Amino acid sequence: MDFQHPWFLLLFAIVPLLLIYYNKYGQNQESTILFSSEEFFSDKIKYRGKLRYRWLKLFEFLILLLLIIALARPRKVDKLSETKINVIDILLVLDISSSMLADDFSPNRLEVVKNTAKEFISSRHGDRIGVVVFAGQSFIQCPLTVDIEVLNNLIDEINVADREYDGTAIGMAIANATNRLRESKSKSKIMILLSDGSNNSGEIDPATAATIANKFDIKIYTIAAGTDQSFSRIPGRGLIRNEIDTKTLKEISSKTGGQFFRAADKDALSYIYREIDKLERSEIEVNNYTKYQELYAWFLIPAIIIVFYYMIIKKYLFRVKM
Repeated sequence: MDFQHPWFLLLFAIVPLLLIYYNKYGQNQESTILFSSEEFFSDKIKYRGKLRYRWLKLFEFLILLLLIIALARPRKVDKLSETKINVIDILLVLDISSSMLADDFSPNRLEVVKNTAKEFISSRHGDRIGVVVFAGQSFIQCPLTVDIEVLNNLIDEINVADREYDGTAIGMAIANATNRLRESKSKSKIMILLSDGSNNSGEIDPATAATIANKFDIKIYTIAAGTDQSFSRIPGRGLIRNEIDTKTLKEISSKTGGQFFRAADKDALSYIYREIDKLERSEIEVNNYTKYQELYAWFLIPAIIIVFYYMIIKKYLFRVKM
């Protein structure tokens, strides 16, 4: 609680001065009738007279105190905050071709990608996140959701594509993800596309798919995952040639206003996700409101009521002339 006009509270200083005045001088200023001796009055009459006087003064001081508080305008203060968060819709577009089993990332590229993706997801609060996986074809692994637990469970279930679906259809993956994001009402829509190869499947080339995504205001961050060596090893399958098409990935990010990143090991990949996390933060708008509830009536109305009864008691009960 506070007071709109707190300076009126200074009038409280008058109260002890009035008490001193009434005790020392005020009684002599009251209307009196002179008698030769107070012996003509019994102790009971004198006591009743003093009691009536004190009651009247009590009413007067109480009215004064209530009026001073009412003049100061007490009010109840409620602080209200309205928070608005601009949610970001994010689709993780992950390569699950057979080359993701390469062990240049320990234990393999896919497991590292899954773990770092979950770390990224855990840092996002309030955003809707989904997962699209692709090899020779693309599939929706998890639609946009705010349920991190469900999202992480579905990421754990990701495995490399079966041999019949093997390949790298980057263009089709972007087109599929764009279809998922294009009707989103979110202010910010982004993809994080990770691949360790070059586009070799699908009916849509990556550049065309990126152009379409850009028309829907979708920003694409691209990550090329894999070492700079010419060959990597897949346990049980032998060596494979590293065919990361960094040029295409750079073109995709450039067309959509995103950025290209190169991840040669697990630490680099974790760092990249942290950088993207910093770049794409939700805007938080906080509006503060103050609500005042006037309380002066709780003091003014009792003061008026007491004044009413004071006048009745003084005139009709105590028979004091006004």
